[in-house]
Amino acid sequence: MKRMSAADIIFHTFNYLLMIILMIATLYPFLNVLAISLNNSIDTVKGGITIFPREFTFLNYAEIFKTKALLTSVIISVLRTIIGTFTGIISTAMVAFVISRHDFIARKAVTILYIITMYVSGGLIPEYMLIRNLRLTNNFLVYILPGLISAFNVIVIRSFIDGLPFELQESAKLDGANDLTIFFRIIFPLCTPAIATISLFIAVGQWNSWFDTYLYCSSNKKLTTLQFELQKILLSAQSSGQQDIYGSSDLAQKRVSPESLRMAMTVVATMPIVIVYPFVQKYFIKGLTLGAVKT
Repeated sequence: MKRMSAADIIFHTFNYLLMIILMIATLYPFLNVLAISLNNSIDTVKGGITIFPREFTFLNYAEIFKTKALLTSVIISVLRTIIGTFTGIISTAMVAFVISRHDFIARKAVTILYIITMYVSGGLIPEYMLIRNLRLTNNFLVYILPGLISAFNVIVIRSFIDGLPFELQESAKLDGANDLTIFFRIIFPLCTPAIATISLFIAVGQWNSWFDTYLYCSSNKKLTTLQFELQKILLSAQSSGQQDIYGSSDLAQKRVSPESLRMAMTVVATMPIVIVYPFVQKYFIKGLTLGAVKT
């Protein structure tokens, strides 16, 4: 084994220390939120919580999960994430496949139109009027249809498809395969890294979305989402932040402070993404580097 020089030892030591510092800086905020969510609310008011709870309790989570509206919101969030991700990735990949075809005459024109939508939009009011005229307000489809296709995601997958040999499609056509067969049996499986990357983008966007619920479904409690409930908790925590924990609010009577409840809600909303991410991480970098370079 080759002996390391003094310069190599200094470099590796500095590198390891830097990585440790970055790891601590990355993990500490989440561990602090987790510690506060697991700490007694009355004790949390005193401050000084770091990464370990002083008085361990599940009361904050118990208050969250016994709320009926929250259970409904979790179901809606899971459904919109699964359905939105599946339909979004299929639709996006099919559009990307079409504009990647060299025999598609309007390829450049359609690509330019999609790119324009990345920088120019109609605005919030026209969008709301369109959704209302389409009768999508208080409708579960409002979570799926408006964001079905993203121009950025189309460009990423199209660029990935452009990197595949076009001869694969030509040889498949010689064997009698139609366009749908070529897409689902050849192109789609070969685009796994890009598909996994875009799936993560769409899933995170669907899971974290709350503003569309506020605009279109806030009056329908059966269509509320987890992030919308979290947003209401945050607003409630801010409005009652100056009140004493033994005040007249419902949270005070339950001996659960707004801050502790807010942290518990943050953990509940974040944990599914933390669990899913390691399974798609190996595709994430490859999908971006191979699919986002070409234009």
